[in-house]
Amino acid sequence: MKTGQAVPSARTRTARGITVMVVLAVLIIVSFVISMNTGYIRLSPWDVLKTLAGLGTEKQSLVLFDFRLPRIVLSILVGAGLAVSGCILQGVSRNALADPGILGINAGAGLMVMLFIYFFPATTAAPVFLLPVLALVGAGLTALLIYTLAHQRHEGVSPTRLVLTGIAVAAGISAAMIVLTLRLDPARYQFVATWLAGSIWGTNWTFVLALLPWIAALLPFVFSKARVMNVLNLGEQAATGLGAPVDKERLQLLAAAVGLAGSSVAVSGGIGFVGLIGPHLARRLVGPKHELLLPASALTGSLLMILADTIGRWIFQPADIPTGIVVAVIGAPYFLYLLAKAKAG
Repeated sequence: MKTGQAVPSARTRTARGITVMVVLAVLIIVSFVISMNTGYIRLSPWDVLKTLAGLGTEKQSLVLFDFRLPRIVLSILVGAGLAVSGCILQGVSRNALADPGILGINAGAGLMVMLFIYFFPATTAAPVFLLPVLALVGAGLTALLIYTLAHQRHEGVSPTRLVLTGIAVAAGISAAMIVLTLRLDPARYQFVATWLAGSIWGTNWTFVLALLPWIAALLPFVFSKARVMNVLNLGEQAATGLGAPVDKERLQLLAAAVGLAGSSVAVSGGIGFVGLIGPHLARRLVGPKHELLLPASALTGSLLMILADTIGRWIFQPADIPTGIVVAVIGAPYFLYLLAKAKAG
């Protein structure tokens, strides 16, 4: 640091972080409004206002309340869930490349959902509410497998080994999912293909109600663990020296990350990179302290998802581009940039 350069106080950094989060929230609201006006069936801002006030036509009410609003709300919830899950994984593993998609957790959740769709129709309310539970089971089993394979008796779990193991497990699960798709009838195959591309497929309020309890319960729990994550970032020996129950806290945080990722994937499909990009962008904006980083990651992930979904519905009308493809177009180059940066470091 240059001589005479002032070091920002904790209060200044906190004020700056709060300002950034307010700006992100405003951008989400603006994107929300734009997204309500975007789609094959054009609704002007005035039409949207009339429909929200109950003065729109039956067709306008159907488009807005039954199709667009559930999809927009799901985008916000899924973005927050995946981004916070990625932030947890990066903090606990102290690996900048950790992400529920890259580590294979999303793939494990997706495999369980696909098995359910393969054997049972997901058309009634009860199976819809079971999807997050099934996805959680798949994500949890996958996380346990990755942790077991990456763990070494004397060295523990190294960040590099964790990422490489996750990539290998994700590749194996993806291969199994491809084999399953070959045995599907044409109608289900079309659905699964769209799901694998990462489409917000649960476009009704039932799916919102299925996901909302998980996000509403897990996000406050994770936010309450912000100081614990700050301590864990110091390293296992330092955290133990400060009196933190490292194994217990790490297990709880990993369980929360798996729950957020699994429940989100259950209604959004195979969307990757949100858990990687969201925390990184948030860290650049508000710094590494998790009291600010965790909520900023949630807001960044929500903004990224709602923008990607809006672009996917707008750019090639009347066709929809799956949200996962739009996110991948943004996320893949950024992932390569992080790899190059890590190699250079």
